[in-house]
Amino acid sequence: MSNLYGFDILQNNGVIRSMADFQGKVILIVNTASKCGLTPQFEELEKLFQTYQENDFVILGFPCNQFEQQEPGTGSEAEALCRKDYGVTFPMMDKIRVNDPKPHPLYAFLKEAQPFQGFDASNITGRMLKQMVKDKYPHLVTGNDIKWNFTKFLVDREGHVVRRFEPETPANEMEEAITELL
Repeated sequence: MSNLYGFDILQNNGVIRSMADFQGKVILIVNTASKCGLTPQFEELEKLFQTYQENDFVILGFPCNQFEQQEPGTGSEAEALCRKDYGVTFPMMDKIRVNDPKPHPLYAFLKEAQPFQGFDASNITGRMLKQMVKDKYPHLVTGNDIKWNFTKFLVDREGHVVRRFEPETPANEMEEAITELL
């Protein structure tokens, strides 16, 4: 598959939605967790969404419980918390698996399209994440798997995955790449 429009995703209300519904939009796909040290990124992401949504930009949040059980509830509970505590208005989908043993096909596609390039060693959060993954998830050190919550994939208007941003990347460092596609 050359773009992500052939994938289906599940909304929190149980309705299956096609990624083709987002055709023509610039998309930022994020695996999220409401009980993570990086959870405050929701505020930055919401600001990006509010700034650019009128230019056909959308963020899709996918709650995930694969890292230290930092998303223990249902997808609906995660969405409610994000809306209440962080003012999130961008679409939040149902919980998803991003890594083995059975990653969602969308995430298998994303990881293949934009491999892991390493954590930012100049960023203290990047250095901490690198050490934490090494200590707690040594099987994730190599390869293209998602290493932690808030890994972000930027998709152009044709559905091609053009960039991968690791968890430590703040929204302001992604903004230029986003605006180039709008």
